[in-house]
Amino acid sequence: MDNFFNNYLQNYRHMNFETGDFPGPFITISRQAGCSAKRIAIKLSKILTGYSYMSDTKTDADWKWVDKEVFSQVVDEMITEVVEGGYDNEKGDAVKFLKTVDNAFSEETIYDISDQNLILTLKGIICRLACQGRTIIVGRSAGVILKNVPNKLNIRLEAPIDWRINRVMQIKDLTRAEAEKFIVEMDEKRDSFIEKVIGRKAENNDFDVIFNYASLEDDLIVDSIVNILRNMQIIARLNDY
Repeated sequence: MDNFFNNYLQNYRHMNFETGDFPGPFITISRQAGCSAKRIAIKLSKILTGYSYMSDTKTDADWKWVDKEVFSQVVDEMITEVVEGGYDNEKGDAVKFLKTVDNAFSEETIYDISDQNLILTLKGIICRLACQGRTIIVGRSAGVILKNVPNKLNIRLEAPIDWRINRVMQIKDLTRAEAEKFIVEMDEKRDSFIEKVIGRKAENNDFDVIFNYASLEDDLIVDSIVNILRNMQIIARLNDY
């Protein structure tokens, strides 16, 4: 099991960090509790898909944000490759770890994971999602895991804590004390998980752009992201079509 993902990632045909053979593009969105990364991801996936379909080549043009279904599809593909590809899978440990991370993905319990093999498994799945290209990965430490991979944009959503408390009170119908407790605990869990994944706290330079979610509407954030992607030539400008 210790060598499973080293072997898997070295042999995965779409990824080679040394040569730069790493398809994309992809986007990661990190957020503080109370900031709606999911809404940004959904809107962004629709707009970027529209940009892709303006080109002459319409094959595999859809952008998708990674929800539980997309995550599970990737896990199923990896399980098939593990079983059929002869990778280290004694006693079914590799498959078991893949399924454990898959089950945890849609729950906040994923941030309680401390087993290094499970964390390595998550890294492998995140890398696979990035390799697919035209994916938008929300949370799960994807930004710091993929920090040094090219052809991507790492985004961070932040807001003052008082604003986030008020927003969580409204969304979840909580008292102020309950909302504050929720935010503090969730931020601590996410920060702690990042430390488990990369061995340190997240820093501003782990992200390409940080938005103040309290002062910017969703559409303005999405428009800004699209402009950044165009200027970085991750997506084409309209007049390039």
